[in-house]
Amino acid sequence: MLLLAAILLLALLLFLLLLQSLFRFVGRKKEKVVGFFHPFTNDGGGGERVLWCAVRAVQEMATDLPIAIYTGDPATPESLALRALDRFGVKLLQPIRVVRLQRRKWVEARTYPRLTLIGQSLGSMVLAWEALSAVKPLLFIDTSGYAFTYVVASWIAGSFVACYTHYPTISSDMLARVRSRTPLYNNHLSVTRSYWLTTAKVSYYRVVAWMYGLAGACADVAMVNSSWTQAHINRIWRIPNRTFLVYPPCDTLSLQALPLERPTTPAYIVSVAQFRPEKAHELQLEAFAMALNDLPPALITEVQLKFIGSCRHQEDEERVEALREKCHVLGLQQRVEFCLNVSYKELVKLLGGAIAGLHTMTDEHFGISVVEYMAAGAVVIAHDSAGPKLDIVVEEAGQPTGFLASSAQEYAAAIRRVLLMPDNERLQITQAARHRASLFSEAMFDTAFKKAMSPLITKCVD
Repeated sequence: MLLLAAILLLALLLFLLLLQSLFRFVGRKKEKVVGFFHPFTNDGGGGERVLWCAVRAVQEMATDLPIAIYTGDPATPESLALRALDRFGVKLLQPIRVVRLQRRKWVEARTYPRLTLIGQSLGSMVLAWEALSAVKPLLFIDTSGYAFTYVVASWIAGSFVACYTHYPTISSDMLARVRSRTPLYNNHLSVTRSYWLTTAKVSYYRVVAWMYGLAGACADVAMVNSSWTQAHINRIWRIPNRTFLVYPPCDTLSLQALPLERPTTPAYIVSVAQFRPEKAHELQLEAFAMALNDLPPALITEVQLKFIGSCRHQEDEERVEALREKCHVLGLQQRVEFCLNVSYKELVKLLGGAIAGLHTMTDEHFGISVVEYMAAGAVVIAHDSAGPKLDIVVEEAGQPTGFLASSAQEYAAAIRRVLLMPDNERLQITQAARHRASLFSEAMFDTAFKKAMSPLITKCVD
């Protein structure tokens, strides 16, 4: 393992020396610009909301500091500003600058069928070099979690570095699952069945964690989105004095205007999530099918499950098709609806009529959709781990704010309970949940973000 670590470190140092020589060759000076590194500005998830709220906050803090967005999408300043407003209700104060990245494939998982973690991490350094070769900013802000880019931005470009980390690239929980040989979307069954493959993967993860710690320590300001993420980042990066808990911005203001009382016949349940493997949509379908089997026949025909999410590329579309096929296998084709790439207004409308909201991701760093359910008045049924468990679905003044589950059976039981509970009990839960959700508003994010970023912004303005 030590030999492997030494080889990887040597390769990394050689790689950095190469980048440094290239930057000297380019000879580009730093511009008085704040650069936001967000290669996928079309993901439609909570990470993109963070991006636009952060951009707006920086614009409010320093009106004379131009903003540049590093993206691999075919976007224009006008299209991104319109997207921020249409999808997230965020109005930017000034025009932004778009820096188009041509090498985004270097950070895509499909580029690395094996050793994906280290491949994407080193690939992000290549993408960061492309970005910083085009515009070398005074302040480099990563809002996508590519920690290895901080090495390029700090050591080579000489920029100040800030980041907003949604999810640690690697954590002790991941190591524990590999050691225990637990199958999951990122721990294939072929590995869990082999002692030697498991041992090799644990060693590989340890090396990546060590390198991740070196990279993360380059951040001048590190913001994290939950107490779960904060604990892991403090353990790996070891910069607690520069690490701040900043809950992500959730649209609690407009959602809290929705009425808590709503029709329960016909009733529908929503699932708001990107179509990615870790979101565990298949588990939701299995739990929904189980719940329907134990409901009164008259109620079954009145219940629907609505999947709400964005399709970023062909892989997402293929996942949606696989879910449609799963619906046919389970006999749910008439009970499940797919609402793809909906606008912000459509999302609010759907949440406003939902009786419950499902969330099934294991170790979700935070869970913006969970907060949105609570603010909108839909009873939460979330995974019993990480952000939802530690920060969100907790009692409010002694009153439950939702339900936690981990298995299909537990989710099915919670679904049945919500569908069958009296209106007054449901109202008590949603009232407590709405009060809890107010802690995660855009206003709270704005205040915490500005407090954490103020020293760096001051240095850039002076």
